[in-house]
Amino acid sequence: MPGKLLGLSRHRAFRLRTYRSTPLKFLRVNPHWYTTQTPNAPSKPYYVTTPIFYVNAAPHIGHLYALILADILKRWQVLKGRRALFCTGTDEHGMKVQQAAAKASTDVKVFCNQVAGLFKTLAERANISNDFFIRTTDSDHQEVVKYVWQLLEHRGYIYPSKHEGWYSVSDETFYPQSAVLLVQDARTGRKMMTSMETGTEVEWTSESNYHFRLSAFRDRLLDFYKANPEFTIPAVAMKTVVNSVTEGLKDLSISRPTSRLSWGIRVPGDESQTMYVWIDALVNYLTKAKYPWPPGEDHVGGWPADVHVIGKEILRFHCIYWPALLMALELDPPRRVLSHAHWTLGYKKMSKSTGNVVNPFFALERFGADTMRYYMAHDGGMLHDSDYGNLTIIERYKKGLQDGLGNLTSRILRGKRWSVREAVQLASRGELPQLDPIDLLHHWRLNELASKADEAVEELDVGKALRSIMATIFETNRYLQSRSPWNLVKAKTDTAKDHVNMIVYTCAETLRICGILLQPFMPHKAGELLDMLGVSRENRGFAQATIGADRDYGDSMVDLGKGHENVLFPPLNSDF
Repeated sequence: MPGKLLGLSRHRAFRLRTYRSTPLKFLRVNPHWYTTQTPNAPSKPYYVTTPIFYVNAAPHIGHLYALILADILKRWQVLKGRRALFCTGTDEHGMKVQQAAAKASTDVKVFCNQVAGLFKTLAERANISNDFFIRTTDSDHQEVVKYVWQLLEHRGYIYPSKHEGWYSVSDETFYPQSAVLLVQDARTGRKMMTSMETGTEVEWTSESNYHFRLSAFRDRLLDFYKANPEFTIPAVAMKTVVNSVTEGLKDLSISRPTSRLSWGIRVPGDESQTMYVWIDALVNYLTKAKYPWPPGEDHVGGWPADVHVIGKEILRFHCIYWPALLMALELDPPRRVLSHAHWTLGYKKMSKSTGNVVNPFFALERFGADTMRYYMAHDGGMLHDSDYGNLTIIERYKKGLQDGLGNLTSRILRGKRWSVREAVQLASRGELPQLDPIDLLHHWRLNELASKADEAVEELDVGKALRSIMATIFETNRYLQSRSPWNLVKAKTDTAKDHVNMIVYTCAETLRICGILLQPFMPHKAGELLDMLGVSRENRGFAQATIGADRDYGDSMVDLGKGHENVLFPPLNSDF
């Protein structure tokens, strides 16, 4: 029985029996991938993932960036009232891990446990709301990987063959002759072959292993890209993928002799071969989506993924190999892949060997999770690499958070001569004065903010969304300064008081709406702001991010304090 053979659960065994009834042939697939659900099936949750992080070394700032991007995307969907799932984790098999454990004189599984623990801690300290933390050494994942292998083999997509080529241990992949280059190390004078794509050293390797018929999917992949032009974001990455596939595809080596690679999942039925680490790693996205699914529950776990967040260095694996594997399994490819740029330090590529790295734990301890989330979302690049700098973080904090959002909050909520609650009550009763052109323009912009930010997030540009929210904060500070309610209250007339209440209400609404929209970016600080405004928990959703949507706030839930006491963004401990 298939279930007994693979150690699968009952419903997974059912799926395998179903597939075994399918003729062995390359099935043509619909490039639009419009999936269907059974009439009473639960709705599909939003599903976002990061790449699973390789455990050959400790986490770096790029890992933190991927976690933050994916977390913002997930939290934004939750803000809009949609159920969302977020998967991250660690990639623990392969030659690099095997070598790193040996170098550390540590048992490889113990080594993996230690480094995986660091990644879990990083997610916790950055306030990442992942639902799953998968490890490729997990037994349930290995079960799914073996199932996938046997299904691909049964359908004729896997075959044994001898393979020769330039292999990169660092990248865990083979490169063709056209993708490698002879270089000379400037320090040692040593000549070596390197990958033109990643710059890592490669060595000529000849071995017998298993291959996946990637070449059979060239036309299907091109059809899919044509039907889904925004499959890969940004557009320049999509163009790179299309050009690469257009030039032609060679079948992919997907195993290595166990004599060379012992740390990994054995090929079912052939103990002499260990599965290629990328096959193992990519399937993680299916594992936590509860694949293989029983009939009618294809979407319950979130598949197809709405977004894979990846670094640009693994574009080929996620946008060529992965869709082809899914097509072979007759599964929908992910809806989109967000390929982000890298972080540099001193405008140079970060490298452990040169010490040119940023420890994300130190950064989080020094600046706090919300400040780092704000900075990385604000400054992180998609098209171009971003240069990391402590001085830039401090500048962003002072200008955007302390002098921008924090200053506006203190000026409005700590005003001695007006009441936010009174202004909200008057507005809810329609007793504020008629808006003049300046107020009208500000209110119009404020009402457009949620949809403007949402449009940017739907484009997977979280930095653009954040900057639009902060632009509203800066504009409101200018509005408040030009209106100067602290001068109007001196007139002590009813007309002046009415105008003061209008100004206070406009600014309070700005804080409330921006506070709601900032929750995915800075969960803790945005929550503090809404507590200071007295916004109830049930009124903090996307639907309430319009003027007049909440008539009940204005009485702070917390002590607003005096001076630097209890301010939203206090001075930093250091300026360097």
